[in-house]
Amino acid sequence: MFSLAVPVVLAELGWVAMGLVDTLMVGSLGPEAIGAVGIGSAIFMGICIFGMGLLLGLDTLVSQAFGGGRIDDCHRWLVHGVVLSLLLAAPITLLMMGAASSLSVWGLTPQVLALTQPYLDVLVWSVPPLLVYSAFRRYLQGMGVARPVMVALVTANIVNLVANWILISGRFGAPAMGVRGSAWATVISRIGMALFLFVVIVYRERGRRPGLFETSFRIETRWMRELMRLGLPAASQITLEVGVFATATALAGRLPPIALAAHHIAINLAAFTFMVPLGIASAGAVRVGHAVGRNDPPGAARAGWTALLFGVLFMASASAVFLLVPRALIGAFTTDRAVLDLGTSLLFIAAVFQLFDGLQGVSTGVLRGLGDTRTPMLWNLAAHWFVGLPLGYALCFTAGLGVFGLWCGLSAGLIICGVALVIVWARRIRHLSPHEVAVVPSSR
Repeated sequence: MFSLAVPVVLAELGWVAMGLVDTLMVGSLGPEAIGAVGIGSAIFMGICIFGMGLLLGLDTLVSQAFGGGRIDDCHRWLVHGVVLSLLLAAPITLLMMGAASSLSVWGLTPQVLALTQPYLDVLVWSVPPLLVYSAFRRYLQGMGVARPVMVALVTANIVNLVANWILISGRFGAPAMGVRGSAWATVISRIGMALFLFVVIVYRERGRRPGLFETSFRIETRWMRELMRLGLPAASQITLEVGVFATATALAGRLPPIALAAHHIAINLAAFTFMVPLGIASAGAVRVGHAVGRNDPPGAARAGWTALLFGVLFMASASAVFLLVPRALIGAFTTDRAVLDLGTSLLFIAAVFQLFDGLQGVSTGVLRGLGDTRTPMLWNLAAHWFVGLPLGYALCFTAGLGVFGLWCGLSAGLIICGVALVIVWARRIRHLSPHEVAVVPSSR
């Protein structure tokens, strides 16, 4: 578990580090620029994450096929995953363009609106490479190959950092683009990630039998239907989770720029720590899937509980850091005293929900390894959208607590979801029979 989790975790950290780099690089342009990048990124992920989530079914399908020794089926799932990603790219891109053109009715402050729209207009072009990258990544991780994914993200971060440095301020003859330059840097990085993993897959498969290029490229309805059966609840779950934070960021956009900047910095730090249990969740899904594929319920239980233990240990440590040095963490992004003070108070709330955020993230992964993507979706809907967000809205705008109240509501949703999903996992794994495997199509 540890050997698989480490590169996956580093890959997840590399993913969110791109957002942190964008925030750091535009920080010198002022709180409005920080807020614009935050809102633009939140809207992008709130829409695009559904397409990425549909591909999460590959975690279950590829890992169980690999655990059962069916390499030819792994290849077929890759083909269907790539085709699905390409089919999704056009409607998601169009939806993103529509969201960018409607920002004027979102109630954003004029200063933030003037920067958010051009940022999102550019960022939309990263949708196709990001979806194809997601299919490649899920295929590799499902077969227990995580190191290339980590290398792809590390390399992409270096490209993103250099491109930000050149394009934001206009160096080496490039025009000074401001926040638009940061968006172009992200687009370039995501194209590079997809190309890198494509080369890795071709290289790894060159001597394998049956070979990848011996695979039938015919798309079968039953295969696509099975991918959608698992992917749709997973996509709904992750969209509900990411969407609630994207909505919270949009609501924070109605507050003064100082509150929005503090919210964006603090939520980026919380997202950074969450990438560790999210990576552990992916590793847990793969290891549980391998065990299910070989009809090994005790192995599935060991893999799942080990993943949960790793998640708890890390998030407890992250919570301690947030409590001990909150001002130093916020100070890495801004020197504005008002933003520092408010951001520090938000990190104290983040410290409270860290453990539960980790529990719900890892539980979702290990349940996905069993082929259960529906239960996490339902609990995310109930906890975040029926409890957390309404409570946060009421505390923020009705009770007058501002962004602090918004975060209290979000914290309540995370606590409910985390506790519930651990209980679900414990019950499911206790009653898992030796022959309870996800029924997936096979080419045999």
